[in-house]
Amino acid sequence: MNGFIEIRSSFMIPPDKYLKFAVSVLIIAGLVAASNVAVFAKNDQIAKPYGVAIRGYDPVAYFTESMAVQGSSEYSHTWNEASWYFSTPEHRDLFAENPGKYAPKHGGF
Repeated sequence: MNGFIEIRSSFMIPPDKYLKFAVSVLIIAGLVAASNVAVFAKNDQIAKPYGVAIRGYDPVAYFTESMAVQGSSEYSHTWNEASWYFSTPEHRDLFAENPGKYAPKHGGF
């Protein structure tokens, strides 16, 4: 093998550099995994436990009015350990019937 460890036919690493290469790959993989954990840990935009979801905006209005509308605590509904605010009682009732239809998908991302 002429003093080389063959990884792929077009990519060869000298034996004295193999350990450095392997450690570099592991460090990069660890950083990628840690960044994914940080992204999922920041999932507080949707619903903080016992807080107000999506910063008080009416989730139904995104579907019925195609825009963001600030909700009111007067028309609220508790779901998924959070208070959800709505601009109208009709929106609150629609959400209460089917929260999964109106709540942000995939953590709001």
